[in-house]
Amino acid sequence: MLLKHIYNKHKIISIVGMAKNSGKTVALNHLIYEAVDKNIKLGIVSTGRDGESLDLVTETEKPKIFAEEGTIIATTTELLSLGDATVEIMSITQYRTPLGEILIGRVKDSGYIQISGPQTTAEIKEVANLMIELGAEMVVIDGAIDRRSSAAPSITDATILSTGAVLSRDMNKVIEETIHIVNLFNLPQIEDPREREILEKVLKDGDIAIIDKGLNIHPIEIKTALNCGHIIGDHIEDNSKYILIPGSLVKNTVEDIIRSTNRYKNVDIVVADGTKIFIPPKDWLKFMRYGIKIKVLNPINLIAITLNPYAPQGYYFEARELLEKMRYYIKDIPVVDLVLGGE
Repeated sequence: MLLKHIYNKHKIISIVGMAKNSGKTVALNHLIYEAVDKNIKLGIVSTGRDGESLDLVTETEKPKIFAEEGTIIATTTELLSLGDATVEIMSITQYRTPLGEILIGRVKDSGYIQISGPQTTAEIKEVANLMIELGAEMVVIDGAIDRRSSAAPSITDATILSTGAVLSRDMNKVIEETIHIVNLFNLPQIEDPREREILEKVLKDGDIAIIDKGLNIHPIEIKTALNCGHIIGDHIEDNSKYILIPGSLVKNTVEDIIRSTNRYKNVDIVVADGTKIFIPPKDWLKFMRYGIKIKVLNPINLIAITLNPYAPQGYYFEARELLEKMRYYIKDIPVVDLVLGGE
């Protein structure tokens, strides 16, 4: 039920979990199964390490990755022997990790595997492209735990978000946090080509800067926006149009900007994409009421949301209730529970 939202539309897809145990591996296994059923050659790579039966941090059991024959995988020399699938090595890449060199292989005999990939977004993108060159019709990037960087538009054409009971014992809080992430992924982008060109150059240089209405760049001599919101606020003038923040945007930075000047209402804060924003839902709504406006250079193409009503701590939600409530609030993106038969 996931594949229909992707195939023939997108080449490189990321699956991103809102937290550990949010159902990301279930979604990946579902895609692998569907791809085999439709005779689609799938490539899979991870931004971290995935496929181990025991979570190395929480020491809880986690679903293993079952790779069907024909699946193309990226893993490391060390992890290759830890699975029971037979893998034909197609390419050994130039990338190294603490778990060995990254290699690309094709599964000859189905079985469980552990996967891993490079550690930078640019390298992950290159490995995904290499897998397509080696015959994958579609590549799925399994996003790393607690790091949504794999959803970054610079890497993937589309993103699947996995969410569930692990976020909170309160179903309404799970829904609230999920809606918040959906909103961040769908922030408005800078449309004007000339403005985009200028902002992208400043972003590439890594400068925190004010861009005025004449599109002149005014760099601010600070290394990070953290604890420097008041300095950013002091640099906003009547003819300022954008504040570009190349790194993360956090609650304290926005609060300090608001405290230091009323001119913030006349500018847009610009970040690379929605994964760079770390502001809790209630604070986000408060900032919107105060007139804070945030835009992105790269919107994230969110194509589906998967639900996991079970938490490893032992509690769970009634699956259909969670599904119906989430669909009530999120109408323009498909929401599915894969355990309920892809409903």
